[in-house]
Amino acid sequence: MHAWPAPDVPALPGTGRDLSLHDTATGGPVSVEPGPVARIYVCGITPYDATHIGHAATYNAFDLVQRVWLDTKRQVHYVQNVTDVDDPLLERAAATGDDWTALAERETALFREDMTALRILPPAHYIGAVEAIPGIVPLVERLREAGAAYELGGDTYFSVEADPDFGKVSRLDAAAMRLLSAERGGDPDRPGKKNPLDPVLWLAAREGEPSWDGGSLGPGRPGWHIECVAIALDHLGMGFDVQGGGSDLAFPHHEMGASHAQVLTGAYPFAKAYVHAGMVALDGEKMSKSKGNLVFVSTLRREGVDPAAIRLALLAHHYRADWEWTPSVLAEAVERLARWRSAVSRPDGPPADDLLARIRAALADDLDAPRALAAVDAWAARQAAEGGTDTGAPGEVSRAVDALLGVAL
Repeated sequence: MHAWPAPDVPALPGTGRDLSLHDTATGGPVSVEPGPVARIYVCGITPYDATHIGHAATYNAFDLVQRVWLDTKRQVHYVQNVTDVDDPLLERAAATGDDWTALAERETALFREDMTALRILPPAHYIGAVEAIPGIVPLVERLREAGAAYELGGDTYFSVEADPDFGKVSRLDAAAMRLLSAERGGDPDRPGKKNPLDPVLWLAAREGEPSWDGGSLGPGRPGWHIECVAIALDHLGMGFDVQGGGSDLAFPHHEMGASHAQVLTGAYPFAKAYVHAGMVALDGEKMSKSKGNLVFVSTLRREGVDPAAIRLALLAHHYRADWEWTPSVLAEAVERLARWRSAVSRPDGPPADDLLARIRAALADDLDAPRALAAVDAWAARQAAEGGTDTGAPGEVSRAVDALLGVAL
């Protein structure tokens, strides 16, 4: 599966600062200092509705991570999946009368268009669950051979008790985990499971649903968590730098994935930092496909909204914050974009030497994009109020905003 075209990232003078991020597993900031190649895995979409503002906020956050790392003169090895077969996709296809593969392909193509418009840096490897199945089956077989998996009604389940470090990612108690498991695709009440939290690794073939050769597992399709584990281990290996996604993935998805990988390899941890973006609400409720209260990037683009303004609307909120999308959020972003473009369109302006340092410092501090925006606002206000004589300043500001914030002025 192919990703989307990469936007140009201007080279900036000097070297950026190392990144501190909030790690869900420790509950506090951690200094993320990769080697020459930074490794990041961000969980992708299930392509039956793409791309709503909540998606965009998450991928924008981890795009900032990439840009900060590139500014430190590192290479970035970014991997993302597409869950192109799963219950929600099959259910939507059945409800609409679509062929499930056509639905997945159409929505994935739309997601690519939206990422391109928002100038999100693409992954080096963009892998669908279906194409990953040949690598998933041997992992499930290994878990079963190790006594970490068992069969129930033809399905294969992972035993969470096989991992002594289970629970360290989300830091939730068993009662909270059980509630979230039921809400987020698990089946804690299924009779016969060794532990209500045990997740499915391989789902036996059901009539009317797609299935693949599972070797000794029999025909079927993969569970959600093992999909990302197989892709991440194949392309990044254990102990990669950042596992990213929305905060609703901390449990069960990232918790279960970590346990799968740790049992498979006998190593710890799966990722050095677990970083999660906040949720975006609309009309007082979390924006989600199940509720249908979605604002789509593609709809905004069709209505003539500049993608740079959409990106500025996202950047105006700290990536870990839960916030609400409103017309005023977009209006403020449109107005900010106009001010910034007016400021850099002049032939000269106030010196911008300290602006780059301020943007770098803000982003290095747990991706504090609102503080970075405030720094650019201050320079643009000076430009509007008093101008300046530095002929290089507008270009310096434009390149800094482009390279670090992904906004083309």
